[in-house]
Amino acid sequence: MTATTKKDEKAGAPAGAAAPQEGQQTTAVQKQTITPSERFTNMVMARFSGLAGAAIELSGYQKRLVQQYFISIDMALKAAEEKRLKKDEKKRDPLPVTWENVNLEQLALDVVACSKIGYDPAIANHISMVPYKNNTTKKYDISFQEGYRGRELKARKYGFEVPDNVFAELVYKNDHFKPLKKDARRDVESFEFSVSENPFDRGEIVGGFYYHEYYNEPRKNKLMFYNKADIEKRKPEYASAEFWGGKKTKWEDGKPAGSEHVDGWYVEMMWKTLFRMAYGVIPIDSEKIDENLVQMLEREKHFESLREQDPDEALIDKRNTQLQQGTGTKKLNTAAVPDGDEPTRKAIATDVQYEDIREQDGGNVQEQPADGSLFGAAKQPGF
Repeated sequence: MTATTKKDEKAGAPAGAAAPQEGQQTTAVQKQTITPSERFTNMVMARFSGLAGAAIELSGYQKRLVQQYFISIDMALKAAEEKRLKKDEKKRDPLPVTWENVNLEQLALDVVACSKIGYDPAIANHISMVPYKNNTTKKYDISFQEGYRGRELKARKYGFEVPDNVFAELVYKNDHFKPLKKDARRDVESFEFSVSENPFDRGEIVGGFYYHEYYNEPRKNKLMFYNKADIEKRKPEYASAEFWGGKKTKWEDGKPAGSEHVDGWYVEMMWKTLFRMAYGVIPIDSEKIDENLVQMLEREKHFESLREQDPDEALIDKRNTQLQQGTGTKKLNTAAVPDGDEPTRKAIATDVQYEDIREQDGGNVQEQPADGSLFGAAKQPGF
């Protein structure tokens, strides 16, 4: 028996056994410390590669976004499942809202597309996730719904002739606002705007405007202004009183007991509507379109069909979505060709008519997977 063997036996290693390699020890430690969001990221990359037929490469930033998507989706699933269980058993959907019932193949494609576009769920009003049941597949699809800051991101990344500066303002009764539109004597559109002498008593909202500014080509500057009714008609079809103000049902002991008035966040909702309008009119440049944007536009149409698959639940579904995730109805405008010197360069307008009704801040969220999660510590997925 060699000296090396005796040393191994004293250390507790069986005779003839090879000493563990440094790489094997590192791998064992990694398996013990990997987080649920990291397991989710690995699943996304593996499934995407299998569906696409080629390996997917994600930057460190994109991987971080994928992990943030996991946290947000996990929270959305947990909230939806709690709501499902609170329903009367006769009206309750029998399919639990858990990871086991999510269409993971489609989710992998959507997650990769959103991460490459740059939507960050940790930034308030960038993007939110809502589960929808697909009655055809008997699975839950996850809708990635763009917030008003997400719309700004998309417009600046894919827009055609994006302005250098875009801003929106509400106008109150006591304010001074004078539009200076382009005419025979004025080459550049502009405006005069000042808050009333008493900034804390500006009166009621009477309208609003947004302005597109081009620093090097001021003749392209564009001013649009709207009265109060023009802005209000763009709010969601089933707008929540908690956010827009108005009457809401009063509940006592789980039963409706009349109605009550709530102030809501009317001013904030009106401003967000203007902000969406300001960025929604920026057309998409066909030369900038990539497979990630196409993927998300197609998914928007898909979720419209899911919302309409059950007419009896349509109103409830849209209402709950607005309350939970800050969305409304979406409609894509038809394609348009802008005026200019490049007739072969098309721009596709995608003004989506819906409003955020709740700010979401995912920056301080801890990883706590919902019960039954495929990515929790108790269960190790087979991929």
